[in-house]
Amino acid sequence: MIFVTGGTGLIGSHLLAELVKKNEPITAIYRNSKKIETVKRVFDFYLGTEAKRLFSLIRWVPCDVLDVVQLEEAMKGHTIVYHCAATVSFKRRDYLKMMQTNRTGTENIVNLCLSLKFSKLCYVSSTAAVGNKDIPSNVEVTENGKWEKTDETSGYSISKYSAEKEVWRGIEEGLNAVIINPSVVIGAGDWNESSLVIFRTISRGLRFYSPGANAFVDARDVVKIMVDLVEKDIKNERFLCIGENLSFQSLFNMIADRLGKKRPSYKVSPLLMGVAWRLATLWAALTFRSPAITRSSARSAFNVTRFSNEKVKKTLNHEFIPIDEAVSNAVLYSTHN
Repeated sequence: MIFVTGGTGLIGSHLLAELVKKNEPITAIYRNSKKIETVKRVFDFYLGTEAKRLFSLIRWVPCDVLDVVQLEEAMKGHTIVYHCAATVSFKRRDYLKMMQTNRTGTENIVNLCLSLKFSKLCYVSSTAAVGNKDIPSNVEVTENGKWEKTDETSGYSISKYSAEKEVWRGIEEGLNAVIINPSVVIGAGDWNESSLVIFRTISRGLRFYSPGANAFVDARDVVKIMVDLVEKDIKNERFLCIGENLSFQSLFNMIADRLGKKRPSYKVSPLLMGVAWRLATLWAALTFRSPAITRSSARSAFNVTRFSNEKVKKTLNHEFIPIDEAVSNAVLYSTHN
């Protein structure tokens, strides 16, 4: 039987929609029952008339990956784990929370996989855990990139790298595991969460773009690769999951075009971005709200990082969905609901 953590998130909901096609029972844990409704909407979007029946194959269990006793009880009787649960934030005050959920939560999953004799673990990491130090912007980062902590390293990056170390430790102790490192994920989901917030921002009108670049991937590609890696005799490896390397301007233009909005036309300078994050932090302190821009996110807006997808393409013979199609899919979902 299959056990899924983080099933109510962007990757998790797409993973469940992919797994139920096999008509096998699945257990998914959750912390917020309201988010299960989002999963139902994702099922309806992708699975149509079969959505209700296939959704019924999932057994939902309230559970926190930090509660070892509760987690062990939920995991008993299963053989495969897809570990998607994570906290994503670039705010300094969320650092300890991320270390708990991402590192300690993964440690708990790994330990229980070992003690309960699970046959395989698929861990969803991130490109944030892949080193790109001293690699020129025109050279693609591979799975062998050496990760090093610097003054500019985000708390999220530290937490995901630390979580990966727990998986590698489990592998050393005999665990059959595979790690996938997706880039920025785009898919059908809540525009108030994770990477999809940019859709909401552009839908309301965005005049500025930053000169940086990053890698992006369709959520459907991520989960298809996850399932393939688990089902094939592939273990003890990590795979970057990259659809395309794009400038932020190109991505913003794609989204604006699909939404029928005006493209952002003003390039932000480092000086202006520096002022912006300081004002955002000040306003957050005065209004007791989270800052829209942090120092970490401001820095990343100017970084140009390219990642390679050659390893996973060759290993699985996988062809990625174009990001323009991923953007169209995310926009279509918003009109479907």
